[in-house]
Amino acid sequence: MPSTLSVRSVRRPAVALGAVAVVLLCVLSAVALAAGRDGKVVGIGWVAFAAMSGGALLGERAHDGSARGLVWGYGLASGAMVTSAAVFLVPQAVGYQPKLAGFGLAAGVVAGFGAHTIGHRLSHRRLPIDRTAAQLTAHALAAGVIIGAVYATMPELGAVLGLAIVSHKGPAGYAAARRLRLDGRPVSPVLLPAAAVGIAAVAVSLLHVPPNPGVDAVVFGFAAGVFLHIAMDFLPDCEVGGEIHDAVTHDHDGHDHALLDALRTHAVVSTVIGGACVLVASVGLGVV
Repeated sequence: MPSTLSVRSVRRPAVALGAVAVVLLCVLSAVALAAGRDGKVVGIGWVAFAAMSGGALLGERAHDGSARGLVWGYGLASGAMVTSAAVFLVPQAVGYQPKLAGFGLAAGVVAGFGAHTIGHRLSHRRLPIDRTAAQLTAHALAAGVIIGAVYATMPELGAVLGLAIVSHKGPAGYAAARRLRLDGRPVSPVLLPAAAVGIAAVAVSLLHVPPNPGVDAVVFGFAAGVFLHIAMDFLPDCEVGGEIHDAVTHDHDGHDHALLDALRTHAVVSTVIGGACVLVASVGLGVV
C-alpha cells in the first residue's frame, strides 16, 4: 500500500505539471496570433511539441526492457540527437560569434554534467520530474528563446531553420520516455520540455527583444552544449554495471559476456543508423 500511494503522489503533480505547460502554450499561441505575430514561430513551437510528445508516446509504449531493445532504442535516438546538435545547433551558435558560442557550448556541457551528477542525489526521491526531463526543459527553453528572437528580428526567414532546430525532439522524447517508463516513473513530465520550445519562442516574439549577437551566441551555444550532454548520456552503454548490463543479467539470470560483446556491435550500428536518418531527412528537405 505505501508504494502505491507513493506512485500516485508522484503521478498527480507530474500530470499537473505537463498540463500546465500545454495550457500555457495554448494561451501564448492564441495571444500571438491575435496580436498579428508571424505564425511561423507558433507553428514551429507546435511542431516541436507534437514531435516530442509523439516520440514520448512511442517510448512509453516500448515498455520491453530487454537488452537488445534498449540498445536499439537508445542507439537510434542518441545517434539522431548527436547529429542534429552537431549539424543544426552548433553551427547556428557559431554563426553569431564563434568564441562566445564556444564558451556557451562549454558551459552547457558542464552544466549538463553538473545537473546529471548532482541530480543523482535526487534519484532516490519521488519527484514529479526527473533530471533528464529537467535537462531537456533547460535546453528547450534556451532554444526557444533563440527561435523567438531570430524570427522576431528577421521575419523574412522561412520555417526550415526552425524546423531543423527542433528536428531532434522526436528521438529525444522517445529516449526520455523510455527511460522514465523503465524506471517505473510517469511519462507526463516529458510534456514540459515538449511545450517549452513553443512557450519560450512565442513569449520572446511577443516582447520585441532587440537582436544581440553576443547574447544569442552564448544562449544558443549553451542550448547546444546541454543537448549534446543529454545525447551522449543516451548512447547505449554496454559496460559492466550499466543499464544494458543489468538488462542482460535480468534476461539470462547472470552475466553473459558473449551477448554483451554482441550488443556492443548493435550499439554502434544503431547509433550510426540514427545519425544517418537525420542526414537522409535533411537532404530530402533540402536543409543541407
